[in-house]
Amino acid sequence: MRVHVPIHLRWGDLDAYNHVNNVELMRLLEEARVRVFWRDDSEGGDIDSGMALIEAEAGSDTITLIARHEVEYVMPIPYQRQPLDVQVWIGNLGGASLEVGYEVYGPSGPDQPLYARASSTIVLVDAKTSRPRRITDEERTAWTRYLEDPVAFTKRR
Repeated sequence: MRVHVPIHLRWGDLDAYNHVNNVELMRLLEEARVRVFWRDDSEGGDIDSGMALIEAEAGSDTITLIARHEVEYVMPIPYQRQPLDVQVWIGNLGGASLEVGYEVYGPSGPDQPLYARASSTIVLVDAKTSRPRRITDEERTAWTRYLEDPVAFTKRR
């Protein structure tokens, strides 16, 4: 199962070629990842994510570190007022890490273009010891329902 995260573009996300810059795409993926995984007890959120189990406040017991990113740019992302549909799922659950999959689509509709696919490896770290910590039973149970095949990148030559 995937979580659909609407992400609005900002004019500043574009570069001189009039499409979303590659660095800005990483920031859009970061925003989607934070909204999916970090717990938010406020009212009126725009996504309902059963993956949101990680406390994000200062002094939390767990921090998340990125061990790896991989991105495949399928086509340039032009500026648009409707939000992108960033689809997020888990491609692999390890002992202390997980692989997050993303596909970035145009706004919802019948001809939704695929702009990019990506993956990130997240390591859960104990904030006190700065050492990786195991995925808890609660996290594994909640995250397993979002487990799908890892991102299928185009084969390299």
